[in-house]
Amino acid sequence: MTDEQTDQPQPPAEEPSAEPAPEPEVEAPAVEAEVEAAAPEPAGRRRVGGTRLVVALLLGLLGFTFAIQVRSVADDPTVAALGEEDLVRILANLDAHEERLQQDIRELQETSQRLRTTGESQQEALAEAARRADELGILAGTLPAEGPGVTVTLRGAGGAVTADTLLDAVQELRGAGGEAIQVQGADRAPVRVVASSYFVDGPDGIVVDGRTLRGPYTLVVIGEPETLTPALHIPGGVVESVQQDGGTVTVHEEPGGVEVSAVRQPEALQHARPDS
Repeated sequence: MTDEQTDQPQPPAEEPSAEPAPEPEVEAPAVEAEVEAAAPEPAGRRRVGGTRLVVALLLGLLGFTFAIQVRSVADDPTVAALGEEDLVRILANLDAHEERLQQDIRELQETSQRLRTTGESQQEALAEAARRADELGILAGTLPAEGPGVTVTLRGAGGAVTADTLLDAVQELRGAGGEAIQVQGADRAPVRVVASSYFVDGPDGIVVDGRTLRGPYTLVVIGEPETLTPALHIPGGVVESVQQDGGTVTVHEEPGGVEVSAVRQPEALQHARPDS
């Protein structure tokens, strides 16, 4: 080692600091978050959350219904054998049905937004609940209804008009957007058609929900006339089937309005209860 290296002054060693290490700080936001989480949620917020859940379920149901209808048409083997005009008619019916579903979605979204912006006031919530109750009453057949629609009369002797024929007509009209339906025979006493309705051939006519009807048979349907009428004229549908068996089907569009006056008494539930 050289003299230069020996003579260089060495830096003094640093003495350890006598200051104690700082204590870790408690995260106040986390404590506040836990306190807020433990606090009970306001009733108004719970109501808004329930409304959003109901709206989301309804939107999902509408989308599922449309998807099922489109798929059922796509899987139908008779569609491949139809002509261009028939396919255009089917597509037009699907477009009209899609437009109705989109309109329902828009109305539900507007309702959801209105309830959120107004803080779901009690009056707004009650008005919305009453409107939904009226709609459900019409669908369940417990309330009369009126609106634009069609009247469909089926005539035929022998096997031209059977229980299966009436059932097919009801299903085609429902698929085309029929919102309320009643059927009546020659005695003009109507029967409200609902989801649980049944049709059976009897010795004196067609039995609908336990009541015997004699022809001719008339269906009164509320919905868009320009959509309901083409649904019955689809190749292989009710009109073509009845005509092939020697009967006739007459469809009258009533844009001014028809009345579905028959109602059903609500049944008391014995086992089912709301899940809340």
